Amino acid sequence: MDTLILGIESSCDETSASVVKNGRYILSNVISSQVDLHKKYGGVVPEIASRKHVELIMPVINQALEEAGTPLDAIDAIGVTYGPGLVGALLVGLTAAKAIAYTTGKPLVGVHHIEGHIAANYLQYPELEPPFVCLVASGGHSHIVQVESYSKFEILGQTRDDAAGEAFDKISRAIGLGYPGGPLIDRYAAQGNSSAVRFPRVQFEDGSLDFSFSGLKTAVLNHLNRLAQTGEQVNIPDIAASFQQAVVDVLVRNTIAAAKMKGMGKIALAGGVAANSQLRSQMKSQAQKHGIEVLYPALVLCTDNAAMIGCAAYFEYERGNISGLDLNAVPGLKLG
Repeated sequence: MDTLILGIESSCDETSASVVKNGRYILSNVISSQVDLHKKYGGVVPEIASRKHVELIMPVINQALEEAGTPLDAIDAIGVTYGPGLVGALLVGLTAAKAIAYTTGKPLVGVHHIEGHIAANYLQYPELEPPFVCLVASGGHSHIVQVESYSKFEILGQTRDDAAGEAFDKISRAIGLGYPGGPLIDRYAAQGNSSAVRFPRVQFEDGSLDFSFSGLKTAVLNHLNRLAQTGEQVNIPDIAASFQQAVVDVLVRNTIAAAKMKGMGKIALAGGVAANSQLRSQMKSQAQKHGIEVLYPALVLCTDNAAMIGCAAYFEYERGNISGLDLNAVPGLKLG
């Protein structure tokens, strides 16, 4: 008997709904992005995001059910992100999910957003099973996670300040590229020299696999200030490439070290930064030297989307982990 999960995601600025079959197959995955809405502000404005979610949430859910050819009464459970994320945005998706669960009597399954990103790899690779090491890198998160099972996770490293995606956004604004920073820097970096400027790569003396990108961000800003003071021209592709290389070097180094430490033969990438072309190619080439396979989802599954939430919800549902209708948004929800 097939299990159909209606997934709902609204943790930041994407309103998304999806129908996922058996935790592995996407029947629909509708994503309404607010990028153009927030672009003029240089980043996501939480209040604007929340209001737009209110406007879009039910049409997006209805479209997902229609595209899947699945009536609501055929759905087995409703999975929804309840944290981490922007509290107002989370509440919109959560409220819609709870209302549907209440009126239909369907089980409600709360999903951790980072677990959702990890689960995107199960949709891309239906044969994939734990254990493996996963790098989850996005605008709000930078984690190296040992995925021990579908429900058990150990954090091996995480950012001590800025997330990788947040650093991309800030530097993109600083060099005049705008928002969202990740794809813009990736595009310009392809035209630049990644060795033009040697920016710092933090490695903690205690052997920790944690990340720190605030010093790198400051180094880029200081470099830009020096150029402005001396009247030198800013070579945007070179700075984009040099900055991107510094971020990627650290992400790759720490993730491969984690896999070797745990004796893992597989590394998965997840989150928005997993769409970065330099990260994908460098992780793959460096991991191959150690006999480690690298997996990463399609670009659409790297962004915030409800298919990954439906997938993660399936594994919770199969374990009987059902949420009450008193489930609340937890913006700072920790993994593990």
